[in-house]
Order: sequence, then structure tokens, then C-alpha cells
Amino acid sequence: MAEEVTFRVFRGEPDDEGVPCGEMVDYTVALDEGMVVLDVIHRIQAEQAADLSCRWNCKAGKCGSCSAEVNGMPRLMCMTRMEDILEETPPGEPVVIKPMQTFPLVRDLVADVSWAYEIDQKITPISGPDEPDWKFHQQEADRMQEFRSCIECMLCVDTCHVLREHKLFEEFAGPRFFVRLANLEMHPLDTEDRLAKVKDDYGIGYCNITRCCTDVCPAGINITDNAIIPLKERVVTEYYDPLAWLARKLKLRK
Repeated sequence: MAEEVTFRVFRGEPDDEGVPCGEMVDYTVALDEGMVVLDVIHRIQAEQAADLSCRWNCKAGKCGSCSAEVNGMPRLMCMTRMEDILEETPPGEPVVIKPMQTFPLVRDLVADVSWAYEIDQKITPISGPDEPDWKFHQQEADRMQEFRSCIECMLCVDTCHVLREHKLFEEFAGPRFFVRLANLEMHPLDTEDRLAKVKDDYGIGYCNITRCCTDVCPAGINITDNAIIPLKERVVTEYYDPLAWLARKLKLRK
């Protein structure tokens, strides 16, 4: 006989003023071997709550659509195995599933991530030389490849306290877009100077290096050490390092 587990799932939608309204509803589901959390949601939809809203697409950890919070941790539901969840859930307690709390609610487990598309459009794309030299080191290629593995699931944004707690959406680009900016800033063929925007428009100074974004990244990107810290170092060198400032002055005089 299949094991039965209780899942406490958020059900609701915003009111007329955009404030999330709803309740946590319990569903008892019979588990099969090898199931992931998204399988459970699909079973609830098929057998108990056909109107339960959930965003998903590939079910392979590549599209980033099925982001949610399972037992309080931002995760991809399609890549979160139930056997692991049951190990961390206290005996007799339900598995709690909520939408991403940083973003506005659409309905049930669906969050509104349109802010991410707005930020994406503000970032200047790669701007290379007229006649590029396509020869560069393998180390540079490997560094860019890590950044390009981002699936835009927004789990890093969901766990970022600057956005989750302080709601600085107009002043802070968030970890996902610092990954994109690092990819562009470190690209050997890119000629655009983005450091002023990284400092002022995208607010990298708000990040205090908690590494929570790195911890939840399903693509394994070392967001903090390989993207955010190098960008911070470049900003410091450009705007706050007195020796670098003096060297630029001397170079200009020559």
C-alpha cells in the first residue's frame, strides 16, 4: 500500500488592493516511489482540487517555472524529491507548500515575476567591437558558461532579504541580474562600461554577502563568490580605491 502524506498547500488570490488573501488547505496524498513535489501537486489537481493553480513547463529543472517554497525553503518542485522532503519533515507534521513570498501573488502557487522581465529589459546587452577577435582563454569561457546556466527560476531573488524583506525592487537588481551583469562585465568581447549602473541604478551596495542566493540556486551557480563579489570589487576599485584613482590621473596626464 502506498504511503499517505498530508500536504498543507496555500490556496488564495489577491484582494482588490493586491493583498494576498487565502488559507492553508490540507490534502492527503498517496505517494508512489520516486515522486517529486510537482508530482504531488499534479495528483492533488487530478484527484482533489482541479482548480489548484501551479506554474510548470518542462518538469526537468531547465525552465525554472515551478518555483515555490516547500517547508519554508525556495525550491524547484520538479527537482525536489519527496524522499528528501519526508526526511526533513518532523513526524506527524504536514509538508507545507507556498508560492514564492517575495513576489506578488497571482493565485495559489503562482507568483507574479513580471518585475524580472522589466529589469532584464533595462540591462544593456552585449556590446562587442566592430571586428572582434574571437580568441580568448578557456578560463574566460568557463566563467561565462557558469553564468549562462541560469534558468531564471527566481529562487535566488525569493530568498534575498533586500527584496523579500525590504522590497527595494526599484533600487536593487537582485542576485539573478547580478549574474547577468557579471556575465556581460567579464565577457572578453564586451566593450560597454556598466559599473556606474551596477553601483547606482542596480544598487549592488545593498548586498551584504549572506550567500543565501547561492545556497538555493538549482543550477549550482556560485552567485556570491563568482558574480556579486567580483562586481563589488570592480566598483570599489573604480570609485573608492585612492591608488587606482591616482593611477588613472597619472595615466591621463601622460
